[in-house]
Amino acid sequence: MSDFPRDFLWGTATAAHQVEGNNRGSDLWVMEHLSEGLFADPSADACDHYHRYPYDIALLKGLGFNCYRFSIEWARIEPEAGSFSYAALDHYRRMIAECHAQAITPMVTFHHFTAPLWFAGEGGWENARSVDWFARYSERAAKALGDLIPFACTINEANIPLMMTLMRRAGKRSDAIARSHRAAAQKIGAERFSTFLTGDGQEATPHLIRAHRKAYDLIKAYMTGKVGMTLSLNDFQADAGGEELCETARSQINTQFLEAARGDDFVGVQTYTRVRFGSTGLLPPAADAERTQMGYEFYPDALEATLREAARTAGTRLIVTENGIGCDDDRRRIAYTERALEGVRRCLADGLAIDGYIHWSLLDNFEWLEGYRPTFGLVAVDRRTQARTPKPSAYWLGARARQAQSA
Repeated sequence: MSDFPRDFLWGTATAAHQVEGNNRGSDLWVMEHLSEGLFADPSADACDHYHRYPYDIALLKGLGFNCYRFSIEWARIEPEAGSFSYAALDHYRRMIAECHAQAITPMVTFHHFTAPLWFAGEGGWENARSVDWFARYSERAAKALGDLIPFACTINEANIPLMMTLMRRAGKRSDAIARSHRAAAQKIGAERFSTFLTGDGQEATPHLIRAHRKAYDLIKAYMTGKVGMTLSLNDFQADAGGEELCETARSQINTQFLEAARGDDFVGVQTYTRVRFGSTGLLPPAADAERTQMGYEFYPDALEATLREAARTAGTRLIVTENGIGCDDDRRRIAYTERALEGVRRCLADGLAIDGYIHWSLLDNFEWLEGYRPTFGLVAVDRRTQARTPKPSAYWLGARARQAQSA
């Protein structure tokens, strides 16, 4: 690994709702507790990271990593519209300070899928006013925390709502989502309800892009570090007859967001697999292809392809802000990560400006609609005792990171 720059970021990542626990003021908490909901499990205590973060940061450091990407929770910071919690802001300030105390570079995401109930009850990202609401929150959080933040991500995977909407229009979950939104609206006494993950991505997309642009400038005003957004970039590939469909998907899901990021300090590339198109639409993985716990193809080579695509289109510096695999055989996690890193090395050798590799995820955590079944973590978590147990992959990747930093 000596061919990685010495100042390369080697990290792991989490998201607040997936690990903190008891995020009761958030939109997804309500969705998780509907009697006929979409979620396999409620998030409940999650990994209790809200209280155990000092231990987890020390664990990350001890394994050999030098960067931790995590999110601050909007629902905790602005539980009512225009009303901010000093206690929540102080909590996240202590968390960022703990990273610095452990010589860990913090990378802070301002929005990672969840939002306050009041926001969802106004239609969430489908409402044009969401741009100003997110800007207000971003400015307040940046004012309180920005002096401690060297890297900030505005919106995590801003293109995911559009990607999921296009998939749903192929017949997935649309009726169930509509019922859940109606039930959630009734439960909180709102006329409408929508979330980042389950809303109409076509309506949300222009608001998300504008919100990123507005928040980018506001956050930059309170920090000297770097600001960008992260994108979910699949490696889109066409089989015979699928070329037009493939390019349409690439243009809508990848290109328009990468173009929106031109001029940013960096783009966060988040890649897990490839997506193939045939003449009639999406193709499933081949019958003999290895699949992950999420059902998609084991294909670590996708990362190199999306890094090259992002470099061509956005023309800015890149950080791999998520890459990993949900599996119950940790040997496959090591194999996946090793092949993905080989692709990063080839990109660096060709002169691409890549500043870090951040593995998803630090902990086995709440995996959104899939609940606790998929295990992406480098560290296993006993949800009854909250005991942490690093897996062989954690020691393997940490050793690679330590070797590269000392080369």
